[in-house]
Amino acid sequence: MQTFGDMPLLISGLLPADDGNFVPNQIVDATGLRYGYPELIRRIRRFANVLATLGVEQGETIAVLDWDSHLYLESYYAIPSMGCVLQTVNIRLSPEQVRYTISHAGAKTAIVHPEFVPFLQGEWKDGCPLERVILIGANDVGGTFPEGVTVHSDILTRIYNSSAVYAWPELDERTTATRFYTSGTTGLPKAVFYSHRQIVLHTLAILATFGTAPVQGRLHRGDVYMPITPLFHAHAWGTPYAATLIGAKQVYPGRYVPEKLLRLIQDEGVTFSHCVASILQMLLDDPLAKEVDWKGRKMLIGGGPLPEGLARRALDTGMDIFSGYGMSETGPVQTINHLTTAELQQPMEEQVALRTRAGRPVVLCNIKAVSDDCAPLPVGVDGEIVFRSPWLTAAYADDAVASAELWAGDWLHSGDIGHFGADGALRITDRLKDVIKSGGEWIS
Repeated sequence: MQTFGDMPLLISGLLPADDGNFVPNQIVDATGLRYGYPELIRRIRRFANVLATLGVEQGETIAVLDWDSHLYLESYYAIPSMGCVLQTVNIRLSPEQVRYTISHAGAKTAIVHPEFVPFLQGEWKDGCPLERVILIGANDVGGTFPEGVTVHSDILTRIYNSSAVYAWPELDERTTATRFYTSGTTGLPKAVFYSHRQIVLHTLAILATFGTAPVQGRLHRGDVYMPITPLFHAHAWGTPYAATLIGAKQVYPGRYVPEKLLRLIQDEGVTFSHCVASILQMLLDDPLAKEVDWKGRKMLIGGGPLPEGLARRALDTGMDIFSGYGMSETGPVQTINHLTTAELQQPMEEQVALRTRAGRPVVLCNIKAVSDDCAPLPVGVDGEIVFRSPWLTAAYADDAVASAELWAGDWLHSGDIGHFGADGALRITDRLKDVIKSGGEWIS
């Protein structure tokens, strides 16, 4: 039995206190469903009860294949808190790669949106570990599942009719909570995994960093949050956990359709979101974008560089656009590009360059540009970017060779080339595999 002073850092502890009874905000789903934080917590417990009733046991891996939905948010809490491992399946991989990741993870249960059922009905080269498939929003999807798989009907109805009483088991905070696969550039996807402790610390660091931003890009309980980064991708950059902990209003848009996203932004008053540059480009290109009042809406860009042209276009709308940096292997957030008061007073053209930096380290993150022997390099000198922080993945699951390369010299290696400026901000300039070194300098 844990004493009060030794309480573990668990994902269940990221839910608002007092069962959310004093949180005034709502969870909004693109289907039209709305409910408050007390109902969110009840639904999370019902979710766990449904899984237990269907035979799921502590320690199992549960794969989720879904669009960004209220159910996905609920799975972020229910599955790890009952002592299972949440596998967020990248539905943009090929069906063969999806089956590979589920097989490699040994997931016995899959919770599946009807659109992704065909992913599970093809040929399993490494054998199908699934014992049960739980359908979202449909009872009859057709097709044939592998032998030995039991198909259960609509989980949404089951959750609605289940008991809201569930006692979370006592867990070690280093218990694996989540697992997902990096798409990489070559070879099969690699598995990274995170403990309860790591996710809690990452959540607190996000809130500490965003909550102390001096003049722009803050995330606070008065915000309306909507992810436009898939929940299957690196915990949606960890922001759903942070938004839930502070009790912010949250909007889950389902499948990304520009018109729907834009209407949700406008109608629900979304003030904080994040996406890759190509998604923002898609939104701004849609005719409906001209009807949206973008002034002051905060948009974090990651997953790749923020082009200056796109930054300039976003600033012209009044949007508060800025960038961040991290990897699937780093939890993922490592830097956030909040501007200082002095930087925000610079002319617009200067701000474009400032807002496209990778940014300054998040609290608890130690980041360096290093030479080939992992020695730190001076300001302004390009080197490989390496990391140390409390929430980096410990290894690639079942891949000792790649893990040793990832952690060479006891630093996690990004494979990115960049440098820190005199302003303390990181700038990424290239990828290690795309450059050669000549005369001590990196050449693309």
